Amino acid sequence: MRHFLSLQDLSISELNYLLGEAARMKAELRQGKRPALLSGRVLGLVFEKPSLRTRGSFEASMIQLGGGAMFFGPSDGKMGVREPVADFARTLSGYCDAVALRVFRHSTLEEFAQHATIPVINALSDRAHPCQALGDLLTIQETFGKLEGKTLVFVGDGNNVAMSVALGCGMAGMRFILAAPKGYHFDEAFLSHYRQVAPSGELLMNGRPEHAVGEADVIYTDVWTSMGQEEETEQRRKEFAAFQVNAALLEKAPKHAKVMHCLPAIRGEEVDENAIDGNRSIVFQQAENRMHAQKALLKWLMLR
Repeated sequence: MRHFLSLQDLSISELNYLLGEAARMKAELRQGKRPALLSGRVLGLVFEKPSLRTRGSFEASMIQLGGGAMFFGPSDGKMGVREPVADFARTLSGYCDAVALRVFRHSTLEEFAQHATIPVINALSDRAHPCQALGDLLTIQETFGKLEGKTLVFVGDGNNVAMSVALGCGMAGMRFILAAPKGYHFDEAFLSHYRQVAPSGELLMNGRPEHAVGEADVIYTDVWTSMGQEEETEQRRKEFAAFQVNAALLEKAPKHAKVMHCLPAIRGEEVDENAIDGNRSIVFQQAENRMHAQKALLKWLMLR
């Protein structure tokens, strides 16, 4: 049995296998083929945070693979409040073949995994969003034909998404540049972790997005204020004001550079309409690919 709490839970060969399987399964779906590989299997979804893409992509994945999903939202059971996380894990291990958790604290995910007897998937925590990174790498690979040697510039906060995408880039042989205001760069703990997971990876941090995007193949952004940080909204708007992905910034990037965003987007803040809806955007291809990458992951975890 394997868990997927972070990209570090995969070897490079396993990462490449999942990306290859995701591409194959996407092509198969385009041909109208939906083999019921997970017939009779059940995925539990335990979400402390709201979601569109994560919930939708996991439920669609299980339906297309012939299985089903059970959803438990913030009011269902109140994991860690109404009953201990360990009891939640033991109970759902008797009902499900795998569980995906979307939680505020990564420690909740780790505690759940300690007591579960089925695969546990990180569907988002404060430290990582590995399912997002899987779909992102699939999108870059199908857009450019390969990952190795490409440069991704993440404009904005060095948050959980940025950390997972950076790890994925390092494992795939891509250069990752974080363009963030002072105080929002990766901390030393993450940088040490990155060096362990991707010892030959290239990670740079640059406070000037107009300089950082000069050699970008991909320009990636996310909201300036994540769930749980609402009290920082006004301060972050001031500090990130010069870090919007917009038409002016794209003018400083190579003509072939593409725009990515993990969504939901706050149009007019971290990204403008020209960038997210323009011909450089691969944002909705990226959103769809969450499902294809997760189908490969679910198949791999459940049929081991």
